[in-house]
Amino acid sequence: MSNAAAPASQGADRTDSPLHVAVIMDGNGRWAAARGLPRAEGHRRGVEALRRVVRAAHELGILYLTIFSFSSENWSRPATEIGDLFGLLRRFIRNDLATLHRDGVRVRVIGERQGLESDICALLSEAEELTRDNTRLNLVVAFNYGSRQEIANAAQRLAREVAEGRRDPASIDADALGQYLDAPDIPDPDLIIRTSGEQRLSNFLMWQAAYSELVFVPVHWPDFDKAALESAIAEYGRRERRFGGLAAAKTGS
Repeated sequence: MSNAAAPASQGADRTDSPLHVAVIMDGNGRWAAARGLPRAEGHRRGVEALRRVVRAAHELGILYLTIFSFSSENWSRPATEIGDLFGLLRRFIRNDLATLHRDGVRVRVIGERQGLESDICALLSEAEELTRDNTRLNLVVAFNYGSRQEIANAAQRLAREVAEGRRDPASIDADALGQYLDAPDIPDPDLIIRTSGEQRLSNFLMWQAAYSELVFVPVHWPDFDKAALESAIAEYGRRERRFGGLAAAKTGS
């Protein structure tokens, strides 16, 4: 994703609708626990919520939707839960990929693939390859992703170029590092939503979130729907984004 401080929506021409929305899908386990259900059922209902939100994003004209589906820290969870999550990913791609492709959704995947099971890697690659020419909505899936590792990987690539004599250290700036992030062609998120009431980024898009608007909602992810998305976008529309500058002068003031 681009490290540009001011996305295309900045300034007087900005609409109240974000071009890029990123979502930390949190609260599946708590949703299940509150209903006396196993955590696996919470994750299953979370997939249903994902389907709703992808459809809603498309209807609302959002061009980029990034979802935090599995973090690099999630490996510390019980093996049975990780197995359930991976099983849901397999079923989601196998069952929903044709529909996403038909609806013009392009699937992009960011995160580490080294160490993943071969069939998971194959499914991720299949989703990207099949949908690579679609343009109606970019669905960016952060899978086995951690922002610190993403930044560290970018720094390693720059350091390698310096060591090999292909780059002057003085040429390294924010733009140079940003070009080595996982998806440098995607604009930074205008709006980041986290469900379940938690108020932190949890190692998600920390570089790209420099000027994002953050909206934290109390609803658990399985209950998130189009109305909740529209409410978060309405909150975004009430914010004044200055990108480190001064507020725009109001007419007649």
